[in-house]
Amino acid sequence: MVGACKRLGFDAARSVGQLPNRPTCPGNRGCLLLNLTCHAISLADTVRVMVALRLRTSPHPQPDFLHLPWQLPLADWPDDLAVRLPRGRHRHVVRFIHHDGRYFALKEMDEPLVQREFELLSFLKDQSIPAVQLTGIATGRKGESGNDLDSVLITDHLSYSLPYLHLFASPGADGLHESLVDALVALLVRIHLVGLFWGDCSLGNALFRRDAGALAAYLVDIETGEHHETLSPGQRQLDLEIAKDNIAGGLFELEALGKLGDGIDPAMIADQLQLRYDELWSEVTRVDSIRSDELWRIRDRLHRLNQLGFDTEELELVERDGARHVSFRPAVVEVGHYRRKLAALTGIDAEENQAKRLLGAIRSFGAQLAGELDRDVPEAVVAYRWLTERYEPTTDSIPPELRDRLEPAEFFHQVLDHLWYLSEAAGFDVGLDEATADYINTVLSALPTERTVLGEFED
Repeated sequence: MVGACKRLGFDAARSVGQLPNRPTCPGNRGCLLLNLTCHAISLADTVRVMVALRLRTSPHPQPDFLHLPWQLPLADWPDDLAVRLPRGRHRHVVRFIHHDGRYFALKEMDEPLVQREFELLSFLKDQSIPAVQLTGIATGRKGESGNDLDSVLITDHLSYSLPYLHLFASPGADGLHESLVDALVALLVRIHLVGLFWGDCSLGNALFRRDAGALAAYLVDIETGEHHETLSPGQRQLDLEIAKDNIAGGLFELEALGKLGDGIDPAMIADQLQLRYDELWSEVTRVDSIRSDELWRIRDRLHRLNQLGFDTEELELVERDGARHVSFRPAVVEVGHYRRKLAALTGIDAEENQAKRLLGAIRSFGAQLAGELDRDVPEAVVAYRWLTERYEPTTDSIPPELRDRLEPAEFFHQVLDHLWYLSEAAGFDVGLDEATADYINTVLSALPTERTVLGEFED
């Protein structure tokens, strides 16, 4: 069968009158709504196939998806279109494709579920919540015999992300269960703060990226989610109970596979989720009343919140009982204090803990520079020289065949750790260049690829 609209670009389609003039999608979310009628021609007869695509606009043009075989269920797409990449557990058909130099995840569901997930992922993007990047949806699909087909959600594949089963199969997985729980707790708190009820939090419904020895969790499946103005304590607790049951199930699965460390009780680990969640929720939402002569406590609280990856926007001075008090409520609107600062200084896109480590390296470099010049050096100058004299030469030294092992920020962090270990053993500073070369030869070369991991544990 040959598609008459195969590889028809958006501009070309519009020029022949097949596309309307960029109507906007509901909610004013900056989307491009494409309605295209394609004629698929076979030797026996002619079949009319309608595909409606709705794509988010972005600074970079979206690929042309129009040539894909939308008239077929995802399960029947040709093997030459599919690639195997890491994913969690899904109740729907999920396929990965490599297209225009990028990897995409396609998930087939009923149209109401696709529309719901489209809107929720758009909302999460607006709120800077760690989640997969929305690309678009395909709706109104018809099969080759004219039958209705389910809609498809299209998201970017998250580079260097790993499903939990792959993490536990990798070297150095001891104690990883605690990092996984901590990462999910942080994600739950963040989505609850913006009024989102997940409804299906689990180890399998998130992907994880390494973050300077810790893990950062990214939300993958949100089809069960509900957005409210605020969540009641009962709604948050229900979400936690669901998460505890699902996480225990995931850990029991690891135990059955022989990938959970000795002495680890899945039920106990799941119960720790409640304690850690309560502690984090209290830290980021409680109101402190502080006397006007205790303003140092504000700085202390702000520092603790920043350490947790949260920012604040409200400080209120009030009179109460004849005394002046500072009522301090951290209105958390966005996460990523350190990663935003690092990006502003250097342009490096890193996870939060990686950003903390790199900012520390910049400060150390600045102190060294000030000592050499015998004067203070502006932070912007320090950051630029560190970037060009330390970071870029180090990351550029990764051989091309090993660039898919770790993302650059994580590589630099691990090189700094390696430098410390080598210098401690030698009794003197061995230098960044020597540590980098030794790390590449003895550690990096033995690591598996993490940029696009083969889906060994797919359903």
